[in-house]
Amino acid sequence: MTATAPATPLLEARALRFHRQDEPVFGPLDFRLHAGELTLIEGDNGSGKTTLMRLLTGLLRTEHGELLWRGEPLRHERCAGEVVFLGHQLGLKAELSPRENLRVAIGLYGRREGPDIDAALARVGLAGYGDEAVRRLSAGQKKRAALARLLLVPAVLWLLDEPYANLDRTGIELVNRLLEAHVAAGGAALVTSHGAVSFHGGAPQRIRMHG
Repeated sequence: MTATAPATPLLEARALRFHRQDEPVFGPLDFRLHAGELTLIEGDNGSGKTTLMRLLTGLLRTEHGELLWRGEPLRHERCAGEVVFLGHQLGLKAELSPRENLRVAIGLYGRREGPDIDAALARVGLAGYGDEAVRRLSAGQKKRAALARLLLVPAVLWLLDEPYANLDRTGIELVNRLLEAHVAAGGAALVTSHGAVSFHGGAPQRIRMHG
């Protein structure tokens, strides 16, 4: 019987390091993330979690080590539309409503058929807030509006930097349910957190960041 070849990872880091002004921020770091997998990046404040996310999204340049996307050197234009990032800056325009912000996000990802924005807002607990200006929402409601974006764009890889920040227990459970459904559907997620996190559907892979 011929052995089945291992699947190519969606995302792979090899000896990835980052220095700022010749001072090491983190590394060397090695990991593989396949479709249907979730990896939790843990570490204290200042350990380089957000820096890692900025490297993965192309906001910072990789100078030490390798990043691969589907087995090839990572070029962000090649994976455009396949990756969605949610960071500390939520990417919401304060003068627009959640509905208007989501329409902008859908357009940026090139969706032609209009997904159900109302259903997405209801799923994240914002039913009835779709037309409220974002600036009038609480911090937790703003985070929920940003989370609704994950339901409306066709990304296979979610990069979530501290997605539990500003959320109460119900909001934390919401994030876990969204992650569980995404991974079960064949997606993948890389999630940073400096606190203890429990996921539904089994324990995720864990990588501990050390500066």
